[in-house]
Amino acid sequence: MPDFEGAPFDIVLNALAAAGEATRLRLIALLAEVELTVSELVTILGQSQPRVSRHLKLLVEAGLVERHREGAWAFFHVPQNGAAALLGRTILARFNPDDPVLLADRTRLQEVRQTRAGQAARYFAAQASNWDELRAMHVAEEHVEAAVRETIGSESIDSLLDLGTGTGRMLELLASLATRAVGIDQSPQMLAVARARLERSGLRNAQLRQGDLYALPVEPYSFDLVILHQVLHYLDEPSRAIREAARALRPGGRLVVVDFAPHSEETLREAHAHRRLGFAHEEITDMMHETGLDVLVERDLIPNVREGHKLTVSLWLGRDRRIVSDALALTAQEVA
Repeated sequence: MPDFEGAPFDIVLNALAAAGEATRLRLIALLAEVELTVSELVTILGQSQPRVSRHLKLLVEAGLVERHREGAWAFFHVPQNGAAALLGRTILARFNPDDPVLLADRTRLQEVRQTRAGQAARYFAAQASNWDELRAMHVAEEHVEAAVRETIGSESIDSLLDLGTGTGRMLELLASLATRAVGIDQSPQMLAVARARLERSGLRNAQLRQGDLYALPVEPYSFDLVILHQVLHYLDEPSRAIREAARALRPGGRLVVVDFAPHSEETLREAHAHRRLGFAHEEITDMMHETGLDVLVERDLIPNVREGHKLTVSLWLGRDRRIVSDALALTAQEVA
């Protein structure tokens, strides 16, 4: 991380000028919590869209906020690196967390997040029974599953964790390799479908749990293999989910991420509750590196001509860079 004391004069001046306004300070505080769209910020702040956009433009130009576009949507968040980003975090650290203005903003932020979660929950509940059919929108599922099996290999593993297990298909596909397999999903309807699938498959080493992917109901550092299969594009904080997934890995454990490559199918936002329109290789690689994982595999599964205009699926394999002997050095504080 760059040392702020060595930052150029103009960066410091521009950052301080941009931050020195009430609405822009509120924006920095909000965007340090989670990435948000302009419309969501308008809802939280109760200000007009043009005014919020002008404030965001100044913050982006000063390096205190980053912007990335996906199709018709633009997302804003506080950057992790850079001298101006360090100044932003220094400013945030000086805030009183119980300040009435910030508390009110966080309350409205929570309402926005609950609205997002409610929309996704209604979608999953409505689609649980035909979830596998929805996978037909991308490259053939048998090709994706073959790539997952090839990437993981055929060697047996002790413990497998499938995050956002959905209908339980990844457990059905891979649980035979594991001594113990756990699938986690937040949707009771999805878990009901997964439970029926596992019973039909006769799997006895797999169990299902309802839980939040941002706060996993499992012991940390306890799984050899963790899978995030077609999950991240539904999440408003994919990097946070990857951090939590990495936290579940034992030293030397592996994380498999399967998701869409970047695309422009805007209809997936409204019709299928997609939050993100795919992920570039460098984006997932950066997320893995930041959580202590080395990326071993990056792979694109591209539909053939006969499959028409289906979407490309990408696959990544990361490995926890701690060596197995490091497990003996983990303290209670590190595990907590």
